[in-house]
Amino acid sequence: MGRPPVIRLHPDDGVVIARATLLPGTPVAEGVTATDRIPPGHKVAVRPHAQGEAVHKYGQIIGFATQPIAPGQHVHVHNMGMGEFARDYAFGKDAKPTEMIDPPATFEGIRRPDGRVATRNYIGILTSVNCSAHVAELVSGAFQRHPFTGFDPLAGYPNVDGVVALTHKTGCGMSGGDPLNLLRRTIAGYARHPNFSHVIVLGLGCEVNQIGPMLEEHKLTDRIRNMYIQSMGGTRKTVEAGMAFVREVLADSNKVQRETVPASELIVALQCGGSDGYSGISANPALGAASDLVVRNGGTVILSETTETYGAEHLFTRRAVSREVGEKLVALMKWWEDYTRKEGAEINANPSPGNKAGGLTTILEKSLGAMAKAGSTNLVDVVKYAEPVTAKGFVFMDTPGYDPVSATGQIAGGANLICFTTGRGSMFGGKPSPSIKIATNTPMYNRLQEDMDVNCGTILDGDETVQQAGQRIFDLILRVATGERTKSEKSDFGGPEFAPWQIGATV
Repeated sequence: MGRPPVIRLHPDDGVVIARATLLPGTPVAEGVTATDRIPPGHKVAVRPHAQGEAVHKYGQIIGFATQPIAPGQHVHVHNMGMGEFARDYAFGKDAKPTEMIDPPATFEGIRRPDGRVATRNYIGILTSVNCSAHVAELVSGAFQRHPFTGFDPLAGYPNVDGVVALTHKTGCGMSGGDPLNLLRRTIAGYARHPNFSHVIVLGLGCEVNQIGPMLEEHKLTDRIRNMYIQSMGGTRKTVEAGMAFVREVLADSNKVQRETVPASELIVALQCGGSDGYSGISANPALGAASDLVVRNGGTVILSETTETYGAEHLFTRRAVSREVGEKLVALMKWWEDYTRKEGAEINANPSPGNKAGGLTTILEKSLGAMAKAGSTNLVDVVKYAEPVTAKGFVFMDTPGYDPVSATGQIAGGANLICFTTGRGSMFGGKPSPSIKIATNTPMYNRLQEDMDVNCGTILDGDETVQQAGQRIFDLILRVATGERTKSEKSDFGGPEFAPWQIGATV
């Protein structure tokens, strides 16, 4: 007997999900057949909905019928939309002790002099302002490995993962206060990141974001060389000085040795991008199972993308270790409502066109699927964008939903590894932290095998359970943390994806 053509996620749901394209007449529930052509990953109604009635998926409200919906009909943007409904935050009601694993799993990491553990060993060229971006790239370019030609100027330094320039488009023409503080916090987070052995912070000289005050504010002194192009005597002299610094520290950087460390040293960023109707069914729950294993081994996972938790935040407040932590998450949602209103936008502008093509209709539906990445353990802290993450367990960081901006904040917060789920096929890397790409469905994985590390379409195919896929992801996390290169690393992703969050006016 073959697999059923649809997936039912909860007994109370009024919709089911198409495994593959459903033609009219295909049985989707007892006594119900599809009346429309239903694309893969999309929803089909299994009971009638009156106009204005709530539509349920995952046992939760994902939207409201904007017109009557008959059983067998395709449910999407043409007949379902957002609506207001009460949320019961029930702070801490579902919090419970985490069952820890003792002894914890281990990996081979790089222990820095300050005790922190790195998963990679880069030399970084950071910029205070866009005006120094090209010079930074000239410096790093002299040491650039070429992934497809085999050319490697660092061949004599096997323990150095690379020299990377991380540039951005701001640093001047901006107001002080929150915009400047946010940028400085982001750059400082990268400057102190354990996956960098040494760092140059490169500026022009006359920018708003002065390097000196930034280093002093964030108490950054070790391993960092700062240079201003104007003071150094121009482009050529600065490039020469930058290259000389890299050559000077390469031997020292190459001295690192990996040693056995507990999985409690993992800080894993959780990301999703190019989501589809399967994301909340396969890859995200599987990553959630892996996240639980990270936390149960004493480590930390960081969920972000505040706009992609909107509408489902009450499920996290119930898992908060205290009312104070839960209230911090609710305050973020209110800030985003106000922020998007001031910008003339609405928070439900997300899902993106690609998400909708994949079957996601509202931000509520996307949020419920996205939050599955965080597993089932307690919410232990809520932090600002790029703020250092110090708590062990499941932490929420405030970020936009745009993947590069969100991941940049997580890395600045200390994430030494990234897990990124995708249904449509996002191309991403995040130096200096390795990024594991996790596919939601087998057809996309097969099409993009050179970019995807894990196929969770096996869950939809009936070949393994969510827990089995989660164990497989966790095992890969340990191997990647030990040094195994991911697909995105093999293609040298991770430099241009550095994208600090820009708020405030450009003046």
